[in-house]
Amino acid sequence: MLLRVAEAADAQYAETLCQWYAESARQRGVGIAKRDPNYLMKKMVKGDSIIAFIDGVLAGFCYIETFEDAKFVVNSGLIVNTELRKEGLGRAIKERVFELSRTKYPAAKIFGITTSAAVMKINSELGYRPVTFPELTQSEDFWKGCASCKNYPILQENERKMCLCTGMVYDKLQDRFSQQSIEILSQEG
Repeated sequence: MLLRVAEAADAQYAETLCQWYAESARQRGVGIAKRDPNYLMKKMVKGDSIIAFIDGVLAGFCYIETFEDAKFVVNSGLIVNTELRKEGLGRAIKERVFELSRTKYPAAKIFGITTSAAVMKINSELGYRPVTFPELTQSEDFWKGCASCKNYPILQENERKMCLCTGMVYDKLQDRFSQQSIEILSQEG
């Protein structure tokens, strides 16, 4: 298994990943925000995503995005090839994207919203805690991303205070990653 920060050359996989998102939502009967290949390509070019391969074959992906001047970082879009699920790959990708978030944005709260029990379990094991939506970013840009989800009317009806997703936050900002970032900065200076 190869897990690494995605790069511009990985743009060739963006269309496939978007197809995987749509198919996963259809199979599970849940609502998720639709992803655009160009959006994923930007995440790859910026170094804000993790891509996984097994034996040279695309196996999974997850990306990060910042809000409110990097006060919040969302870990979003976790997807694993359906043929490779239940092998621990999703957990490995989530752990790696979590590390990327903590080292790249050490002062940010990390959050996500999900309907997946498996993702909730992984997030809990990483130290996230369930929260109400008002504890998440209030950035209009983030919530616009929910507009393509079939459950968006529920979110709107509840004035963005709740939906079918569970919000989870990691806000332990004095952890081993913040210490690594401080050490890296002091070594450079």
